[in-house]
Amino acid sequence: MSMDAPQRPRSTLRRRIIDGVLKGGVVALAGAVMYPIVRFSRPPKRKETMDANVLAATVGELHPNSGKVFRFGSRPGLLIMTPDGEYRAYSAVCPHLNCTVQYNDKRSQIWCACHNGYFDLTGKVISGPPPKGLEEFQVVIDEDEILVSRRPLDA
Repeated sequence: MSMDAPQRPRSTLRRRIIDGVLKGGVVALAGAVMYPIVRFSRPPKRKETMDANVLAATVGELHPNSGKVFRFGSRPGLLIMTPDGEYRAYSAVCPHLNCTVQYNDKRSQIWCACHNGYFDLTGKVISGPPPKGLEEFQVVIDEDEILVSRRPLDA
């Protein structure tokens, strides 16, 4: 019996070490699995340049009473050629639920299909649930390019 006494503490110490290593491995495995899931579920925040100038279209691409959705940074923009031949540009993101708006040539209005909201050609709300109008952008024609920016371009 005296021989068993010294072995017991040694085997208990081994079990504690093995248990600690196994528990640490389980925690490391859980972290290795959860980290990519958490990173994927939270997309990175992108900074958008406020002074961005974007080529929205070329002259002749749009006809009177037509519109075109174009990429304005990370969000869509809407370029319209009014029935009078004037170019106008707006954010194509509806302020109600961030749906993409489009130009309705039959009504000569901007339309949000999500909840049937309408805007006039100045970007103001005509009907539907949008709480405010569309953000208007600056349009500049440079030779055969139609450029759109958030603020006036320097000449």
